[in-house]
Amino acid sequence: MTTYPNVKETKELIKQLVSIPSPSGFTTKVIEYVETYLKDLNVETKRNRKGGLIATLPGKNNDEHRMLTAHVDTLGAMVKEVKSNGRLRLDLIGGFRYNSIEGEYCEIRTSSGKVLTGTILMHQTSVHVYKDAGKAERNQENMEVRIDAKVENADEVRALGIEVGDFVSFDPRVQEVDNGYLKSRHLDDKASVAILLQLIKRIKEEKLELPYTTHFLISNNEEIGYGGNSNVTPETVEYLAVDMGAMGDGQSTDEYTVSICVKDASGPYHYGLRKHLVELAEKNDIGYKLDIYPYYGSDASAAIRSGHDIIHGLIGPGIDSSHAFERTHESSLECTEKLVYHYVLSELVSY
Repeated sequence: MTTYPNVKETKELIKQLVSIPSPSGFTTKVIEYVETYLKDLNVETKRNRKGGLIATLPGKNNDEHRMLTAHVDTLGAMVKEVKSNGRLRLDLIGGFRYNSIEGEYCEIRTSSGKVLTGTILMHQTSVHVYKDAGKAERNQENMEVRIDAKVENADEVRALGIEVGDFVSFDPRVQEVDNGYLKSRHLDDKASVAILLQLIKRIKEEKLELPYTTHFLISNNEEIGYGGNSNVTPETVEYLAVDMGAMGDGQSTDEYTVSICVKDASGPYHYGLRKHLVELAEKNDIGYKLDIYPYYGSDASAAIRSGHDIIHGLIGPGIDSSHAFERTHESSLECTEKLVYHYVLSELVSY
């Protein structure tokens, strides 16, 4: 019987990853963490000019390649304005809404490397003062960062070293529940990064021979649309993005199986690869759901848009409340681990 990496190890790795602030545009620390993890496995890596990380494992066939990708960049914000009241106006990084970060603790990183903490709040928060506290729109105009420092005007804020363009990251609030759930911000897509790292670890430790040379791209600009659209070798035939499965009304994705995306906002994914993934799941008793993500794009779709002649697919663990207060279950992580394992050992799809 085939065994798989301990899912508890995967969850511990996810907890470490989500705890490293990495909004798109500020991902050096988390890339360094992944780089060190792979170095300890004696896996050679290289960085692309965008700051992403590429690891390549040789396969029996070096004429045709595979690429798998997951992204370490997350949602976040930048300082848009240092306000006259000593608070900060934000500009969002990535596709989410202001209501999803109301009341969240955050960190502001200055250009000198200083880190200050704060809380993201409505300007009209106090119900004892503002009659419209509950009705006012959650938008850039009304929401601000309350800095944990004695500052009452813009000059005092700037004296701390804070300036327009400083990155703001959100407290992940990661928590593991004893019944298998894992809840945290940024499970999109650090859960999948952990899954790929676990896969690479297994391949190295068990000295598995891959049928095809396989590249693993840890991308760092997916949330803004172009993380995995480059560094695809001419020999690459198949490109599989491992990202979150979107849940909600009308969706079949859940927190307990692997989600296989058939279509997102970019259009359908490759039909042959989708059928191949389904066959692998059914043959190996892996729980899966087919789904369409209506407002979604992946590194694989970005690569297609860039003109790469590839077969593209998208799978991932089911994540509830995406781009907000996310949660998944260890069974979904395990199903995704199993599918990517069997996928990299399988034959290429005919085209």
